[in-house]
Amino acid sequence: MSEHLESSESIETSTTGTPRWIGLAVAILAALSLIGLGVGWSAVNHANNIEKSTQTSVKQTNDALGQRLAKAEEQNQQLQSDLKVITDKLNVTQADLIAARKQSKFATAAYEKKLTGLRTTVSTELAAKASADDVNKLNGDVSGVKTDLDATKNNLQMARSEMGTLIARNHDEIDQLRRMGQRDYFEFSVARKSGPQKVGSIQVELKNTNPKKNQYTINVLADDKSFEKKNRSVNEPIFFYTGGSRSALELVINKVTKTTATGYLSLPKSSGIATTSTSSSGR
Repeated sequence: MSEHLESSESIETSTTGTPRWIGLAVAILAALSLIGLGVGWSAVNHANNIEKSTQTSVKQTNDALGQRLAKAEEQNQQLQSDLKVITDKLNVTQADLIAARKQSKFATAAYEKKLTGLRTTVSTELAAKASADDVNKLNGDVSGVKTDLDATKNNLQMARSEMGTLIARNHDEIDQLRRMGQRDYFEFSVARKSGPQKVGSIQVELKNTNPKKNQYTINVLADDKSFEKKNRSVNEPIFFYTGGSRSALELVINKVTKTTATGYLSLPKSSGIATTSTSSSGR
């Protein structure tokens, strides 16, 4: 009995002497183990998902590659078929090709011959045209000379005044004298009872006309002076001087009617007299 009690006391003493932290450590280790198991399980599931996704992607890629290969194979077969058709056609038209080459050679020779003939024709036509142009130019020169001769002839037919000037009888002859360039010419037409009219640097006033006798009476105003020329004949020049001129001015009436007189005023180009006039232009 005493031995049993001693044994119980020794057991109780050893039991009560165990530390508490050991139990806590065991609990913590157990919790960590559970967490580790959970993480491992999640990692395994994630790895499985990735593997499945990779397998799916690889399968899709393989399917796409397979489709492309199949399509490429189909196109290759189509090309081979087309090539065979073209080869057959080339074999069939080989003779036609040889004939076409011969025909092309003949056509080229004919074209060259035609082109040579055309060049010859064009050269001949150009030469003929050049000759025609030379003839036309010569005709033009001859016409010009003829015109000059006609003008000279007309000038010789014009009467000369005592001052040696040619007297124009109409507008055309006035233009001929104007082209000679020796004098300035101002054509005018003045009416009776219209008062003085400016012509060049002077003024003229028609007083009277006699168409039956081709005579007229006119008053000339120059340098603030006036002088009257009575019963002058048509195409008879009237000469007078002004203060600004060393050469004589020439007044000619070519035509008279009952109420008007038409003619021109002429003065040398070197006279230096102002020639602005509304009546200075030709009719």
